[in-house]
Amino acid sequence: MEIPAINLKAIVLLHWLLTVWGCMGLIPSSYSWSNFSVLAVGVWAIAQRDSIDAVLMFLMGMILTILTDIIHFGIYYTLIEHSTDRDHFSQGMAILSLLLKPVSCFFVYQMYRERGGDYNVNFGFPTVSRNRDAYQSIDQQDESSSPANPFNQAQNSNPGGRTY
Repeated sequence: MEIPAINLKAIVLLHWLLTVWGCMGLIPSSYSWSNFSVLAVGVWAIAQRDSIDAVLMFLMGMILTILTDIIHFGIYYTLIEHSTDRDHFSQGMAILSLLLKPVSCFFVYQMYRERGGDYNVNFGFPTVSRNRDAYQSIDQQDESSSPANPFNQAQNSNPGGRTY
């Protein structure tokens, strides 16, 4: 089964609309700044069609805003008795944006792979490689070196002092 191609413009436009609607209610400005900043990087990824870095930064920003949106919702979205319908709509759109972000991240990752990106996760642990084709065996000696001259230095014909 092939993954359908989703346009990056559609993803940015959808999240822009949901973010605008999510900012209409009682929400801190940090929610707006984080989401609109990532969407600006998304516009950069749209403008530079061949840039792998732009798509990777947009993907990392989307993943980061998933975490920050969860924190915002946990801190600021409480059941307020005097909240209006506008606040409920705003909260619903922000939550819908959060629910759609993992799906959007999947499609942005596919675009990253299409543009030639190959992101391998490396946690810094040493790995053992069995490919030893690039190594030279220590059993084979180079013919130009001799046992009398192990560092392969040129013999100086003038035994006296060196001239500078």
